[in-house]
Amino acid sequence: MHAFGGPEVLRLETCPDPVERPGWVTVRLQASALNWHDVLVRRGQYASPLPHVPGADGAGTRADTGEQVLVVPSLFWGPRGAAPSAEWEILGDSRPGTYAELVSVPEECVVPWPAGLGLAQAAALPLVGLTTYRALFVRARLQRGESLLVLGAGGGVATTAVALGAAAGVRVVVTSTSPEKVRRARELGALDGVDHSADDWVAQARRAAPGGDGFDVVLDPVGRWTESIGCLRPGGRCVVLGASVATEATLAVRPFFFGQYDLLGTTMGSPADMAGLLAFLASHDVPPPVVDRTFGLDEAALAHQHLEAGDRFGKVVLLHP
Repeated sequence: MHAFGGPEVLRLETCPDPVERPGWVTVRLQASALNWHDVLVRRGQYASPLPHVPGADGAGTRADTGEQVLVVPSLFWGPRGAAPSAEWEILGDSRPGTYAELVSVPEECVVPWPAGLGLAQAAALPLVGLTTYRALFVRARLQRGESLLVLGAGGGVATTAVALGAAAGVRVVVTSTSPEKVRRARELGALDGVDHSADDWVAQARRAAPGGDGFDVVLDPVGRWTESIGCLRPGGRCVVLGASVATEATLAVRPFFFGQYDLLGTTMGSPADMAGLLAFLASHDVPPPVVDRTFGLDEAALAHQHLEAGDRFGKVVLLHP
């Protein structure tokens, strides 16, 4: 990227190789996955230095050992598990990212490639896997036998949440305007789906919850706080990790505290959270990340167009030459 703007600002060209330095690892990337965060970087929301290589997700081999690894996009988290340090950043914001043949990251940000994952699936895992695992099991404290409502059905976070939740013995329901996406969410383990374009969708969602009185946890990756809290049962937890639909919310205070609700913010995760995700995958029967479509590295602009069109189920991945 030499400028901010639409997908057309992404173009293939030769850049210098990363500089070797102590404590950092160069990864030869074989694939990188797209995230909505990449679109915001491309539009200039994070004021990335130009020219810039975007991209947070990746899978490939360590240049020094040849080991197959995933790139963890959460850099400099710091010592506190509760929240990241002031130095924390997302790969591809201010540093060159994964839309490249080579990327350099701190050594703690490379982890073993999980068994059983293909190339595109491995590249699709790190950002949404880490983010969703922390949201559900660290922040929301989701437990076997509880119920979970996932706002959306087709995005990377949504498909990952359904897969992880169902594998953990949680009863999962999704929302979507697409019957086809609901059908595919059921194949991942969801029990049902609700059309969130309906005027009474919150009431429908509450009725769809086991017991008919709302959910233990709502995962809100879009910013519909008022409606999300309305879908909770008394004492429920709403965990929020995005603002693509709304950037501000107004809550009625009395119903909130009388309902004994928790409102939890989260994003990305720590190295410990990533270790927790990998252990979870090794000990549970979790389907691989859903890949909607792959493109070549030289087709990054087309891949962004596809991502922004919104008619997808799962992740979009760039395969490198």
